Amino acid sequence: MNYELREWRLSDAASLAENANNIELWNNLRDALPHPYTENDAKAYIEMVMAQPGPATQFAIAVDGKAVGSIGFFPRTDVERITAELGYWLGEKYWNKGIMTGAVKQTAGYAFTRFPELCKIYATPFDFNVASQKVLQKAGFECEAILKQAAIKNGKIIDEHYYSLFR
Repeated sequence: MNYELREWRLSDAASLAENANNIELWNNLRDALPHPYTENDAKAYIEMVMAQPGPATQFAIAVDGKAVGSIGFFPRTDVERITAELGYWLGEKYWNKGIMTGAVKQTAGYAFTRFPELCKIYATPFDFNVASQKVLQKAGFECEAILKQAAIKNGKIIDEHYYSLFR
């Protein structure tokens, strides 16, 4: 399936809310993503991303012109300023179509090109999110570690898998 990575637009709010408002999706993401996810949440997120200075680090994943997912990287600071954390999600009806693997590869390539100080990009999917782990593996990331009891989701203490891609 064809997709496009592009910067966010305010006109993406309705499709962002439609795709992000999904409990199955939310169960695999950090609690910072609200649930239920409303169009007001989408507008606030897009406005926040658009206000960030410097080169873009967060992108819409668009199919047929509609934002159906999100991907971004977050450069770390201080002694970790040579690394960035990758985060992403995709609307459920677009799962298992190869979109996310391509988006991860494309975003990592952009990050390494646009931010030459980066040596490593990492992601930490939950232990039960096997699909996300497979996406990272297909995109060339390697599992460096399993972080035992590193997070809590839905009241359950869980492990995170630490995947990295090196320049």
